[in-house]
Amino acid sequence: MKVGIIGLGFRLGYLAYVFKAIDENFEVVGYVDPAPAGLPGMQKDGISAGKAYATPEELIANEKFDLLMIGSPNHMHLDHIRLGLEAGLKVFCEKPIVSTIEQSLELARLMAKFGHERLMVGLVLRYSPLYRDLSATVASGKLGNVVSIEASEHIEPYHGAFFMRDWRRYERYSGSFMLEKCCHDLDLYNGLVGARPERVASFGGRKTFIPANDPAREGINDLELFHRKPSGWMGSDKVFDSDGDIIDYQVAIVEYANGVGMNFHTNLNVPDQFRRFCVMGSRGMAEGDFIRGYLDVHEVLTGKKVIENKYAATALSQHYGADEQMAADLIAHVRTGETLPVSTVDALEAGILALSMDEARMKRSVVDLRPVWDAFDQALYAKAS
Repeated sequence: MKVGIIGLGFRLGYLAYVFKAIDENFEVVGYVDPAPAGLPGMQKDGISAGKAYATPEELIANEKFDLLMIGSPNHMHLDHIRLGLEAGLKVFCEKPIVSTIEQSLELARLMAKFGHERLMVGLVLRYSPLYRDLSATVASGKLGNVVSIEASEHIEPYHGAFFMRDWRRYERYSGSFMLEKCCHDLDLYNGLVGARPERVASFGGRKTFIPANDPAREGINDLELFHRKPSGWMGSDKVFDSDGDIIDYQVAIVEYANGVGMNFHTNLNVPDQFRRFCVMGSRGMAEGDFIRGYLDVHEVLTGKKVIENKYAATALSQHYGADEQMAADLIAHVRTGETLPVSTVDALEAGILALSMDEARMKRSVVDLRPVWDAFDQALYAKAS
């Protein structure tokens, strides 16, 4: 499979390695990126990035490929997706698929015009063995009706510091931390609930990565931890005095259209990180953790544990065995049209939820999503002009 890349950052550089491991005929024929942070890693792995082009238009005009892969900063995704769709290409875009509500509506209009089958999104956790088992458990009826969900994504200080130093620290580029990092998780739980979020409240801010907490103020000079993960475009060495505007902790509560409730919590400074959930149903409970690698299911009537699964990290994947499965499924989709476990609409709905959480946080009020869904559906199902 031949691909062209717009935005050759660390993520797509790594995915090129994964795709090549899955399909020895995988080939990058060209890329566009003025500062390709992912290129050295590809070269180290012996993978060619093809020819460098100055603009996406030049790449599309001069190369023939099966898939256009987009890994540019989030605020650029919509324009790059539009170019690919208008050129008749199949397009894969890293998450989050767009960075604002307005862009979400515009992409919905593009879907109405060009159809849904040519755009794929990198919500990789949908491909993880743990989530597939969790989804099957819910679908089987073992939990009865889903009633409420408790979920979280907490990351270690080295990773939180990366967000304070990377281009993602600016909401004008990333959309927000909740969108950039947690859209994976919100998509998973949207999928389990089977309904759209309808009302959202949220609180959060920055309390950890502030000057008062800088270890250097206490004479601690070994700060390698906070610089361990490299940053690319717009990178900075500032951690506790970052000029970014993202949060470092946030909590949110969600009510879905079918009455299911969820609370979600994220924190960027957790020394023993976890990414866990508990799905409570009328007949059972499923709890697990992607990082700690387990899924337990208990019955209500007997109290018995009826599922006790363990999951081990794989050598190839950064996401609990999901990356290689996503690569295999995407290759099959491009070649044969195989159905994927996550769609563009799923990605847009998760993004709208994340952005609404931030709106609720900033306004300190409950956000009613029904007007957004009305506008979204009007755009999504509009007749192509």
